[in-house]
Amino acid sequence: MTLPAVLCLAAGTYLLRLAGLVLRERVALPERVQRYVDLGATALLVALVATAALTEDGGSAGWARPAGVAVGAVTAWRRAPFVVVVVVAAGTTAGLRAVGVP
Repeated sequence: MTLPAVLCLAAGTYLLRLAGLVLRERVALPERVQRYVDLGATALLVALVATAALTEDGGSAGWARPAGVAVGAVTAWRRAPFVVVVVVAAGTTAGLRAVGVP
């Protein structure tokens, strides 16, 4: 990617974010639309987590990574501090890989 293209994309991203801040009070979305926006954001986050947890280089990530993510999710659900969630998830994945689980 060339420098002008990167600068154009950066400026566009900045302007879109600025428009969100400026127009937030001026544009009122109906309650029904607001609910769909919230659900869309949640669905996007779940899709990103699933893609990162289950795939690697276009193929399966094996069993260790999804197991670590699942243990981290349970730890987060139990309202553990974020650092604990990350350490437990990484430790689970590392431990499973150490004993030979792909």
